[in-house]
Amino acid sequence: MKQQLDSLVTEMVDRGILFDDARREFEKRFIARVLQRHRGNLSRAAKDLRIHRNTLGKKIEEYKLVGRGGT
Repeated sequence: MKQQLDSLVTEMVDRGILFDDARREFEKRFIARVLQRHRGNLSRAAKDLRIHRNTLGKKIEEYKLVGRGGT
């Protein structure tokens, strides 16, 4: 996995992708995957992410993710 991540980071740097854009995209996809794993259950997803449920709700709004079931 480390090698895949290194390769992805190299590709992103080579393409001129900004750090903030890369971080936001990673966070969005990470949250979406955890929500999917918990079938949209915000409490369980927040617990796995180790963030407050309200913070997760704000992130869902920020990234325009669907909170229940349809992620």
